[in-house]
Amino acid sequence: MAEEEPRKVEPEAPSDPPPAPAPEPAEAPKDVAEEKPVIPPPPPPPEEKPKESKALAFVEKPADTAEEKISEGSAHRDRELARVETEKRMSLIRAWEESEKCKAENKAHKKLSAIGAWENCKKASVEAELKKIEEKLEKQKAEYVEKMKNKIALIHKSAEEKRAAIEAKREEDMLKAEELAANYRAKGTTPKKLLSIF
Repeated sequence: MAEEEPRKVEPEAPSDPPPAPAPEPAEAPKDVAEEKPVIPPPPPPPEEKPKESKALAFVEKPADTAEEKISEGSAHRDRELARVETEKRMSLIRAWEESEKCKAENKAHKKLSAIGAWENCKKASVEAELKKIEEKLEKQKAEYVEKMKNKIALIHKSAEEKRAAIEAKREEDMLKAEELAANYRAKGTTPKKLLSIF
């Protein structure tokens, strides 16, 4: 609304040539009006207010407000200092907390690494022992296989010898039977054992 009123004044100014500089002062009050909200108006003097029982309170209030402003300024400063001190303390606590968490993390990581190294060392030791046992078992197995093959060869050899002995005995018995048969034929007699069998 304040802006609309100067606009109304401006159309009137062109009708009269001498009041042309008047719009500039009208703009100046605009600036003043704009500055007024920024700067609060001073409080009214206590004398203007009617003196009542409440007025006594108002009379004391300006004196109190001056003291309150001073105390409020120092209280505000104290609050700000307390706030800064609290922020500083909280910042230190956060930094300490982060430091402690980092230490705990590093400590746990170091221990986990040590456990991993210990586990790998023990695994390698057990695997080496297992490999040694496997090699020993393979060696024993090879020895047992060799022994068994030797036993099989001995058994086969013994069986061959027995077969050869039986074969030789059979040949000998066949020759003997042929000789006896030839002898019986020559004599014309019959074998006695054969008759006893029948």
